Amino acid sequence: MERFKKISLFLAGFSILLAGCMNLKQPVNKIDYYTLESAPPKISGLKPLSHVIKLEGFTASPTYNTRRIIYRDRSFKRDSYVYCRWRANPGALVTHILNRDIRHSHLFKAILTSDSRFASSYMLEGTVDEFFEWDMEETWKAVLSLSITLLDENKINAGEKILFQKTYREEAPCKRKNPRALAEAMSRAMSEISEQIIKDVYYCLKDHDQYKPG
Repeated sequence: MERFKKISLFLAGFSILLAGCMNLKQPVNKIDYYTLESAPPKISGLKPLSHVIKLEGFTASPTYNTRRIIYRDRSFKRDSYVYCRWRANPGALVTHILNRDIRHSHLFKAILTSDSRFASSYMLEGTVDEFFEWDMEETWKAVLSLSITLLDENKINAGEKILFQKTYREEAPCKRKNPRALAEAMSRAMSEISEQIIKDVYYCLKDHDQYKPG
């Protein structure tokens, strides 16, 4: 009998230990991760330029410098989901999509990342000013705002180095009221802004070439 009690206690203790180990690997509340997904914009009718552009990693404003999904349901208030997050920081998500879209446009000789060892003629940098879900009574919207600066790497003087600076903002309605619909709407907003940025950079560099001395 005494032996049976010892075996029972051992099995009970082992079961508790095993359950504890399983809980460490399997959280009670699973976190869902979301990212941006969209096809590169199709831009036609433009002659490619022989310029190499380096794309610096975008930073994010303090309010949105997080992987948490931020939402707004009233003025001056920002909150976040607990179990729904972005796969990466908004700055990294935006940088990745923009890099891919510029590369697929075939309008420039090359697009380099910030850690590339190759030299570039121009540099594009920016910030994510807004990246949130706007919850209104009738509908939800994805709000995305980016500010960019295009710089001439061959110039030293700041006045000559900065070619142009611009802010882009898009609001895309969510088809449903959930984080997945937000990710889809944010992807559409990013696609619209990405196409605008590519065209603006292209025309800026094309005009810049025309006014170069010699």
